Amino acid sequence: MDFHGSIGRTALGGIASAVLALGIGGATAEAQEPIRVGVTLTQSPPGSVIQGTEVLRGLEIARDLFNEEGGVLDRQFELIVEDTQGIPERGRAAVEKLITSDNVVALTGEHQSSVCLAEIGLAARHNVPYINTNCWSDDIRKEGHPQVFSPNMYNSRVATAMAEVIQGLGVDSVFALAENTDWGIGQAEALDQLLEQSGADIEYQYELLDREARDFTPVIQGVRGENPGLVALIMLPPAAYVALNQLNEQGVIPSEDTWLFEGGGLFSYPDFWENVREAALYGIYFDLYHTDMALSDFGTQVREEYMQRHDGTPSRLVFQAADSLLLIKEAIANAGSTDPDAMIEWLQQAQVPGTRGTITFSDEPGPLFQQWVDTPYVTYQVTELDQKLEETTLISAPDLEVQIDQLRRPKN
Repeated sequence: MDFHGSIGRTALGGIASAVLALGIGGATAEAQEPIRVGVTLTQSPPGSVIQGTEVLRGLEIARDLFNEEGGVLDRQFELIVEDTQGIPERGRAAVEKLITSDNVVALTGEHQSSVCLAEIGLAARHNVPYINTNCWSDDIRKEGHPQVFSPNMYNSRVATAMAEVIQGLGVDSVFALAENTDWGIGQAEALDQLLEQSGADIEYQYELLDREARDFTPVIQGVRGENPGLVALIMLPPAAYVALNQLNEQGVIPSEDTWLFEGGGLFSYPDFWENVREAALYGIYFDLYHTDMALSDFGTQVREEYMQRHDGTPSRLVFQAADSLLLIKEAIANAGSTDPDAMIEWLQQAQVPGTRGTITFSDEPGPLFQQWVDTPYVTYQVTELDQKLEETTLISAPDLEVQIDQLRRPKN
């Protein structure tokens, strides 16, 4: 036997096998490389930490549900999270890092309009799909970036919902307290325009409050002096909680004379009752979710998973976050890759069954550009301390016209 030849053939065969194995393993490793999604949100003050917490919970639930099903393109989802503190400059830096260092294929999670406005230009410049989870400012859509999609609420639609109820109440004066951010200013101005366009004889004024302040007493004393028919609150926690409590301390609410309309969706946050007590009573609350709303199969999965993990009812932000990651998943699956142009092109024509309805995007320029125009919303009234969402009185919903006769006044 030619031992040298035998050894040589064996060695070469072994090397060939090893190379083949490495090739297969390398391909497998590449196929199994996770799909990285960049997430910007608030995890520390001065921004709304409770909003950031709920958004992250929704994204984590959606990630886990998708990964349990095999992910997409045989790859698992990985969330790369950056804390913006609700500060535009930090949001801009976070997006730059996520795109250039972390190589994310898409961005999502943002929930404060001023930060969104700081981030979207960078996403557009790098051509990275950006799913706006909860930034309501109409200015975001007016930028016209094809990379930016908004499957959430927007200021002009919120103002429409508020104006419908206000007109039904028949009040003659409205005093709005709005935070000094793009969202707060935009919503206060949108409400002003809609009430004026309605032709209703309603005196309207608004005051801007510093979102980082913790004493609004001088302004609220002025509100008390005006004795308006309705106070509209357009603020986020923690400042929103402070303002509500000080309105109560100054005797403005609850009142037989003055309604409260909260326009930021505060009530369903898990820390609401910890921070607001009697001030919440008889208030009218705007929201994007109520337990009486119909949910898709995916929405039901998200709701049940949230209740198991966090022992409570999910807020609208949980569903909005889950929808955001769902859109990214569907875009990748239907594009057959993470190529940004292919994802963007698919999203522009998408019809995605989201948690609370079928998500589509308008191509109309301006405040509706790549916006889910028919975002479902509800209004309801809170009448008891520690009331749960399912116990509130539903005033309007996608299949329910405004029921003014269901509203109750406090008995002094």
